[in-house]
Parts: sequence; C-alpha cells; structure tokens
Amino acid sequence: MKRVNHQRTVGPGTAGLPGNPGGSAGIAVALLSSAVFGLSGSFAKSLLETGWTSTSAVAVRMGGAALVLLVPALVVLHGRWYQVRGNWKTILAFGFIGVAGCQFFYFNAVERLSVGVALLLEFLAPVLMVLWMWAATRRRPGLKTIGGALAAIAGLVLVLDLGGAVSIDPVGVLWGLAAAICLAIYFFITAKQNDSLPPLVLATGGMIVGAATMVLLGAAGILPTGFSAVPVVLAGRVTPWWVPLAGLVLLSTVLAYVTGIVAARRLGSRVASFVSLTEVLFAVLWAWLFLAELPATVQLIGGALIVLGVVLVRSDRAAGLPGEALGEPDPYA
Repeated sequence: MKRVNHQRTVGPGTAGLPGNPGGSAGIAVALLSSAVFGLSGSFAKSLLETGWTSTSAVAVRMGGAALVLLVPALVVLHGRWYQVRGNWKTILAFGFIGVAGCQFFYFNAVERLSVGVALLLEFLAPVLMVLWMWAATRRRPGLKTIGGALAAIAGLVLVLDLGGAVSIDPVGVLWGLAAAICLAIYFFITAKQNDSLPPLVLATGGMIVGAATMVLLGAAGILPTGFSAVPVVLAGRVTPWWVPLAGLVLLSTVLAYVTGIVAARRLGSRVASFVSLTEVLFAVLWAWLFLAELPATVQLIGGALIVLGVVLVRSDRAAGLPGEALGEPDPYA
C-alpha cells in the first residue's frame, strides 16, 4: 500500500479552508485516493487465499501499473532523461523499499492477519520515525508527539488483543511491523525536496524497480512464486481471478497514485496526510464488505487510538518529521 504525495503548491494557511476553491475538491480527491488505496488489502487477500504468493501479487500489481503509467510518464519526461540519470539512486530506493519492500511485507501480513489489523500495524511508521529521530538527535519531541506515540503503542496492544478469543499470528505481526519499518525508511529517503524529478516519473520508475525486484528474487528461488486461475470469492460471490487483479492494478495502484498526487498538489502534504488516515477506515469497510472480516470491538478501539496517535504526531510541528515543511511524500497502499 504506498502513496506518493509531492510538491505543495497551496500555502499552509489556505489549503483546505472554506473559501479556497481548491479545498473542497482537493479533499474529495484525497478521500477517493484513500478509498481506492484501501481496496488493495481485500483484492490481494482474495488472490492469496487461492494460491497466489505475495511475491507474484506485488510483481504483477506493480508491473501492470507501470505499463499503464509508462506512456503518461514518458510524455511528462519529454525526453529529459538527465532527470532520470540524476535521480537514479532515489528511484532505486523508492522502488526497492517504498514499493517492493512495503508491499511484500504488507501482503504477507494480510495473508496471516485481517486486512484492518495488518494496515494498522503499517500505520505505526510515523511513530517509529519519531522514536528513531529522538534517539538519533537526542532532542525530545513535543508533548503532542509523545502523547501520540503513547496512544499509538496503547492502540497496538489493543489491536493485538492478546487476551482475546481470536488468536493473533505472531509471524503476521512481524510482517506488519516490517512493512511499517519500510514505510518509515521510505519517508526518510524521499523527504528531501526534489523539483528535478516529476512525481509521475518517480512513481512509474519505482513501480518498474519494484516489479523487477520481485521477478528477479522469484526467478532466483529466493522468494516463493505462485499463480492461480481459480475463481475467488468477493462479497460472497464467486468471481473470476482477473477481477481482483485488475482492481489491484487499475484502482488500488494507478488511480490511487494519480489521485494522491492531485490531492497533495491541491491541499499540501500536511492536510492531505490527515485525510489519508481515512484509508484505515476504508480498508476495514472494504474487508467487511468483500471478505466478511470485521475486527473485534477491542481491536477497533485500538485502531482508533493508533489513528489518534498518528494525528497527534503529524499535527505537532515540533516533531520535525522529514519533509513535513516541504510538502513531501505521504505513501500508503
């Protein structure tokens, strides 16, 4: 699940406020982006349950999306290949960690946990960033950030529901935390303002790198691969396998990334990042509708605490998160 939010063009004092003509439209686009991003877990899990592996799902998802976006990216690039040559390290890091790593770990978590729990674990990334920066700089974060981190940790305990009737797969939890770590590293890598590489080119290049990484690791036998043409069950109905795959590529990747970029440009990264938190709610809703998955009450309370914690962390200007003042990426998938 990784989102690309670049280039703030609306001032922080006006973005998303009443009377700002781009505000309401930007919020609507941001909600659409969150809604289609939230579909990825349900689509992926329906495939994984029929014999697909996470390696294959990520490879086909990113490879298909790259093919769809390749022509628009070439048009935007307009022959300026020096932009790619000058940013090849950023593209590789984005593709290897932000695309391949995040998606592979998240899909493995989804295979063992409910979609909502897996995504909530990944959403701990901002808290991990704060803890790392606190340890690295020895500068105490603001009170909101500390409160947000504590709320998120408390929420994680509730989400795991260690004393509940439904057992939580510890391996699945580790996969979810690995996805959170990849997401946090992605933020650090891409936090620096970069006006020389168009967002669409970065997204397309990252998807190509991510797909190639999965294909190479699978071909070498390092990661397991597997496909299946067995029909899947979505919303209680038997559906051809290509339906969730097409949704994964066209809706949860192509449409999600493009609308995420548009939303960030209309709202600025700070407002867009707040709206992106609704992805958790959408993911739980879609998992309920398509897979009949609904977390226990205590897990929903824990999820609310995690979202509250992330909101507090992101709203605290003393947190000093990478790229926050620059309108940089906010990736979720």
